[in-house]
Amino acid sequence: MLLRLAIFASVFGSVGLLSWAYCPLGAHKLNRYQSKLVRRSAKRLDNMFIKVSSKKLLLIHTVVPLCLGGLGFLLSSSMLVAVVLGAFGLVLPTIVIKRLAARRRATFQNQLVDGLMILTSSLKGGLSLLQSIEAMVEEMPEPLSQEFSLVLRENKLGIPLDESLEKLNKRMQVEELNLVITAISVARETGGNLPKILNQLVHTIRERNKILGKVKTLTTQGRLQGTIMGLLPIAFVMLVYSMNPNFFDTMLQQDLGKFLIGYAVFSQILGILFIKKFSKVEV
Repeated sequence: MLLRLAIFASVFGSVGLLSWAYCPLGAHKLNRYQSKLVRRSAKRLDNMFIKVSSKKLLLIHTVVPLCLGGLGFLLSSSMLVAVVLGAFGLVLPTIVIKRLAARRRATFQNQLVDGLMILTSSLKGGLSLLQSIEAMVEEMPEPLSQEFSLVLRENKLGIPLDESLEKLNKRMQVEELNLVITAISVARETGGNLPKILNQLVHTIRERNKILGKVKTLTTQGRLQGTIMGLLPIAFVMLVYSMNPNFFDTMLQQDLGKFLIGYAVFSQILGILFIKKFSKVEV
């Protein structure tokens, strides 16, 4: 295993040095791409109130592809597998950050109804809109309290409330929040009964969440079927290969066999995409 690691390090290092020396354009493009990933990741983390320095992010975007590539080479002794896993390592930090953002957005969405109830109660108690938002920030947990506290801080710095709310809408991209911000803006412009409007919004959001829950339950079978259909061929190939490593040699050595394998992989991916598309219902 140590010998494999040494071989991978020497080959990868040699290729990297030669590319750096004789292909400066490619190295420059790779550096620009990596810097772009770092800036994008830093912005997304900053929107989630997670402070990570650019140096650490650059280190992560550099180390993860190397580690995955080295692991792939150690397990398979194949440079192709190492390259594929290394390429996947380039985008893995971005995927993880997107998952964190999606989870945070879902938590915010679940907290929004409770936050609106506090906001409505405060408005009925005679507090102003800003004072009601402050009460909501004090009562609610993160991430809702973080996002609305940022709105309050921006307002204290002189940014209009409508502009701060619009920034919040762009950060979170939650449909229910868009309805709330639109209602607040219209009520502030026309002088409508904001507590009554928010009460109606709470009822609408609750009913919508119930419908979404029913739809999710009804489409669980389709999504589970897509997952099983995606994993079953991979498990089958791994099982057969572990029992007989030469089982697929005939197909891999003939053009017709290679074509059939490629067609099978394409059909499998297409089927998974269709199942995912049919299982998704817009409400």
